[in-house]
Amino acid sequence: MSVGSVGSIDPTAKQALVDHLLAHSIKHGDFTLKSGRKSPYFLDSKQTACDPDGVVLMADAALGVIPDYATAIGGITVGADPVAYGIAAVGATRGRRLSSFTIRKEAKDHGVTGRVAGALRPGDRVVITEDTTSRGVTLADAIEVVREFGAEPVLVLALVDRGGTAAGYAADAGVPFIALVTAPDLGFAYDGA
Repeated sequence: MSVGSVGSIDPTAKQALVDHLLAHSIKHGDFTLKSGRKSPYFLDSKQTACDPDGVVLMADAALGVIPDYATAIGGITVGADPVAYGIAAVGATRGRRLSSFTIRKEAKDHGVTGRVAGALRPGDRVVITEDTTSRGVTLADAIEVVREFGAEPVLVLALVDRGGTAAGYAADAGVPFIALVTAPDLGFAYDGA
């Protein structure tokens, strides 16, 4: 499979999403990130992905770039959950049906076993998503799990690309990547830069 092209985000929808992220999801100060690196800002994109107005803004931007042939959306819990569920719910109100699902961090060994929970079906054409991606490792893991499940990743979609390296992981896996918003859109350099 080769990396295909994806549409571009409507500039008005993108700016509204950037404005919401800046107003609700960015904290300024001296922060130590999960990686151990220091940062002058902390991005809690769930403050946008879980806010009613933010959900609609996120869905407006995402639905414009998600291929018409996509049938499902999801990714690794917990970061992907509000993004996938929000986009799927708003999309359904607009006649765009996307099943949503979660990938557990570890396989469940009772009940319905495995890492996938939700409405993913073998053969689905999947948008892998995440709220904030720093390196892209989580997205690469999600691509692998979806393929093992028997579904086909058709797009990797991040609410925010903080690190600037996730596109490389997606390209290596043969899946197009798009970030609705990037660190430079928010006024910061990529973490990887």
